Amino acid sequence: MWLLLAFLSAALLGFYDVFKKQSLKDNAVLPVLFLNTVFSSLIFLPFILGSAFVPGLLDDTIFHVPSAGWEQHKYIVVKSFIVLSSWVFGYFGMKYLPLTIVGPINATRPVMVLVGALLVFGERLNFYQWVGVLLAVVSFFLLSRSGKKEGIDFKHNKWILFIVLAAIMGAVSGLYDKYLMKELNPMLVQSWYNVYQVFIMCPVLLLLWWPKRKTTTPFRWKWTIILISIFLSAADFAYFYALSYDDSMISIVSMVRRGSVVVSFLFGALCFHEKNLRSKAVDLALVLLGMVFLYLGTR
Repeated sequence: MWLLLAFLSAALLGFYDVFKKQSLKDNAVLPVLFLNTVFSSLIFLPFILGSAFVPGLLDDTIFHVPSAGWEQHKYIVVKSFIVLSSWVFGYFGMKYLPLTIVGPINATRPVMVLVGALLVFGERLNFYQWVGVLLAVVSFFLLSRSGKKEGIDFKHNKWILFIVLAAIMGAVSGLYDKYLMKELNPMLVQSWYNVYQVFIMCPVLLLLWWPKRKTTTPFRWKWTIILISIFLSAADFAYFYALSYDDSMISIVSMVRRGSVVVSFLFGALCFHEKNLRSKAVDLALVLLGMVFLYLGTR
């Protein structure tokens, strides 16, 4: 069951990336990110209030948000900072880079999770896992060659650095999630970390964007901004419940979720008419092959 949830999360994430790219096109980044946190919080607010103030309404359902004290909430606050830092880097990178480059880079997150498990938890990689890691490294270098055809220098382009940092923070979040799901209820984590992100984004928006709003890219409302929150919330809902299963494996779940790159890559090609698709498709194929070896190594 947890594997099916991981595949569902992957499909939803692919559409999330597409709507995010469309929302950020010729638009201010921080307001879009802020509204994403607001709408995501509004999605879960009825579950928080219903669980707290209407006894029996959501009890014994997957939508019940249990009460918790600061001892639990402090871990969720940490989760909020980790995710939001990944989003800030990822949103800026997504705005300025083609989706067919961002997607394959993000698809290397399972490798980062694996390396993180190696460094943090002392796990050892087997032959298949090492092959998966090496294929991901090779695909990254090949992707940099594809990027040069579009004037994107991986070594000196700050938006590439932003996407890489977003992927690293995403991997950190993945490792942290597996710990959280062993200790906390999935709905408790997902609902409250969205709420905390709104409070974190308020000073960021007021201090960094508002004073410079007239000299930078203006904010324009787009209906796809709401779709970002809907598809992300649904993807994370499936993801957290996948991890809540005792036999779930974060390396497998993380790998399957990166399959979302197939959806975003196709939309980048068909809807955004991005360039150099043949060479990027080869790079993507290597990433996906690396994911297959990661799967074989974690069976």
